[in-house]
Amino acid sequence: MSDLDFPTPAREAQTDPRQAELIDLVARFTPGDGLHSTPIAPLQLIRASAPAYRLPAVYDPGLCVVVQGRKQALMGSQVFTYDPLHCLVISVTVPTVGQILEATPDRPYLCVRLNIDAREVGALMLEAPAAGEPPPPTVAQPGLQVWRVTAPLLDAVLRLLRLLLTPQDAPVLAPLAVREIYYRVLTGGLGQRLRDLAVADSHSQRIARAIDLLKRRYAEPVRVEEVAQAVHMSPSTLHHHFKQVTAMSPLQFQKHLRLHQARRLMLTEGLDAAAAGHQVGYESPSQFSREYRRLFGAPPRAEIQAVRQAGA
Repeated sequence: MSDLDFPTPAREAQTDPRQAELIDLVARFTPGDGLHSTPIAPLQLIRASAPAYRLPAVYDPGLCVVVQGRKQALMGSQVFTYDPLHCLVISVTVPTVGQILEATPDRPYLCVRLNIDAREVGALMLEAPAAGEPPPPTVAQPGLQVWRVTAPLLDAVLRLLRLLLTPQDAPVLAPLAVREIYYRVLTGGLGQRLRDLAVADSHSQRIARAIDLLKRRYAEPVRVEEVAQAVHMSPSTLHHHFKQVTAMSPLQFQKHLRLHQARRLMLTEGLDAAAAGHQVGYESPSQFSREYRRLFGAPPRAEIQAVRQAGA
């Protein structure tokens, strides 16, 4: 059997008229490359016209549904590839390395991203018994997971994007469409990831609280024992479950947050490396430069200059 006999994600997706409509809608509301906000608050659209090199990033909780192209996310030694047939669920904030694998000017990478609100997920679980099963596992689950897109989920995403064409309807109908998307994920193969976040005192929720503490205090010296006490876990248990979810230790996680924030300050606010490093908690400019280069592949000044020249 030749390679042509095997269905590829792009070829299989093209046979679905819903996919064609989604491509048209995302393309219509993304006039250029980058991340685009929409009038529907939790909904964002992403476009890229060329493959990208690997770039460290921090992913916040959300659902990513690719409608055209292909992307890869690396978390530690784990690789997650998502395309028009597979969605990515991010259950907690996680530092990762992202790379767009397939994109051209004629067939750009197009992606729908929906931010996830754990409170809304918890409320939905109370109202819909089917969304609240099965019980949470005894161990924390990885913060990233990929699952095959189902027809009901695709229908719900399409209904949400159609509301961009009728913004007068969005205030009433968008919350219903978002809840349906949550419901489809909860009752599908990746539902456990969202359930963990909404179940009080589950390991995943405790790790989520630890992550939130580190996000709020990323520029401060924080001891692991202090974080563990705040989430009612022993330091060893926190370290074990934190690494299961994020593929790194709490202190490594905090360092990644610092470096990403410093990068943002240099890119968007024009700070130099010394000022950005100091603002995110580094006392030594040389240590900041070393750790920045280790994460982003180049010293701060050179890396920021390369990003600006690339127009990213």
